[in-house]
Amino acid sequence: MSLEERIGYTFQNRKYLKIALSHSSYINEEKLAGYQSNERLEFLGDSVLSLVTSEYLYKEYRKLPEGKLTKIRASVVCERSLCEFSRTIGLGEELLLGRGEEHTNGRDRDSILADAFEALLAAIYLDGGMECARTFALRFLVPQIKAACEGKLFKDYKTALQEIVQKNHEETLSYRLCGEEGPDHAKQFSVEVLLNSNVIGEGHGRSKKEAEQMAAKAALRLMGE
Repeated sequence: MSLEERIGYTFQNRKYLKIALSHSSYINEEKLAGYQSNERLEFLGDSVLSLVTSEYLYKEYRKLPEGKLTKIRASVVCERSLCEFSRTIGLGEELLLGRGEEHTNGRDRDSILADAFEALLAAIYLDGGMECARTFALRFLVPQIKAACEGKLFKDYKTALQEIVQKNHEETLSYRLCGEEGPDHAKQFSVEVLLNSNVIGEGHGRSKKEAEQMAAKAALRLMGE
């Protein structure tokens, strides 16, 4: 089954799809003058995704206050969700990568997959308009939004910790990478979270962002949250 069959959309202008699948490492390595990587599409896709999510939440959850809507959107439109969306449609298999990224498991790297999903969404938007982009995005967003409202979705521990700390303006929160190990395709990162200069939590993960989230979770547990 082709990518277009898997996503349920057929491009009228396939150049948009080609750009969406082209990672910067591929363009730079192949020295393809005049060709674009998917970085600009990713920028546009981020805005399209935010608008589609915000519009759906606004219309479907009329009783929820602004603060709650913002938290739900943040928990849905995050790297963790987007890379899983990409894996669902096998987007990593279709990416055009440079040899370096290919050899270091770039096809399964969360950040690359999340960016590629946003680029693909922007490509659909440019090719078919907002309605096509909305239909495509909501296929993934609606189940995530429902899970978030039921408290079943991944929690943004960093934001939760920041909200607690910022109540005292004299306190400063920071994260420090304290270790990494393993081969490039299977790195494990260790991160400490510090309140002023005191370590209040440590976390581990396959990416720095995941390790930071786990450190924040440990700090919240220490605080009894």
